[in-house]
Amino acid sequence: MSLNDDSRLNLLELKCRRPVEHVLAGEYRSVFKGRGIEFEDVRPYVPGDDVRAMDWKVTARTRVPHVKRYVEEREQFFFLLVDLSASTLSDQNRAKRKTVSEFCALLTLAALSNNDRVGLILFTDQVELVVPPAKGRQQSMRILDALDSYEPKGTGTRIDVALDAFGHMARKRSVAFVVSDYYASDYEIDLQAAGFRHDVIAVNLIEPFELETPDVGLARVRDAESGEARVVDFGTGVGKPNPKNSRIREQMLDCGVDLIDLKVGDDCVSVLAAFFKSRQRMVAGESGG
Repeated sequence: MSLNDDSRLNLLELKCRRPVEHVLAGEYRSVFKGRGIEFEDVRPYVPGDDVRAMDWKVTARTRVPHVKRYVEEREQFFFLLVDLSASTLSDQNRAKRKTVSEFCALLTLAALSNNDRVGLILFTDQVELVVPPAKGRQQSMRILDALDSYEPKGTGTRIDVALDAFGHMARKRSVAFVVSDYYASDYEIDLQAAGFRHDVIAVNLIEPFELETPDVGLARVRDAESGEARVVDFGTGVGKPNPKNSRIREQMLDCGVDLIDLKVGDDCVSVLAAFFKSRQRMVAGESGG
């Protein structure tokens, strides 16, 4: 890593650390609390044990009273699955990558401040880079460096491949943010399966023109991933909602996965704070509070 790269990373960390410490850390902690305790093993019953902890199946099988033993779950595993396909890197001023890097840096620092282990999976049409979950500032700088400067080899988008890698790494229930522009197909079954086992949040990266179609009439466009060029009539879509974003919203509902719309250039702190507040309201509603 060059001196300029090091300075850029320090600036990114400095920019994100203050809002994490003053705005996001407490909200992150209230939303991602962990499961409290987890099952460890069983052991023979001794006088004084709580009979509510009896494992009746093991007791019946061994004919010796056994109780379940639990340990407090102090940490969580937190994963970032980040799309670095050509379509997410196609803008000349790196606005997409800057938005993704800042958004993921905020999440990384918030998770690490909660003493969680954070891991990273960068993907295109293949898994590009895996940073196994760990703690500490060295881990945060490693993740921030990869988000900011890793140069991918692939150009396409295979969300299912990233989810498969995540599934093999996440041996226990984990939190995962899947950041992509979702120009992909055939990932819904994998996403639904991941959402069933883990707490998965999809982050849809949106360019401004996807929200408001420019009135430019016919224009020649090139697919950043395939290189294919074609003529598109933008005039037919002016004033109409983008079908891609509506489709993604429906897919996430079907998969049982939360969705964050992240517009390129957005205030990432405000986007995350709004998501955490919506999660808190949802949890309060489910608990009847």
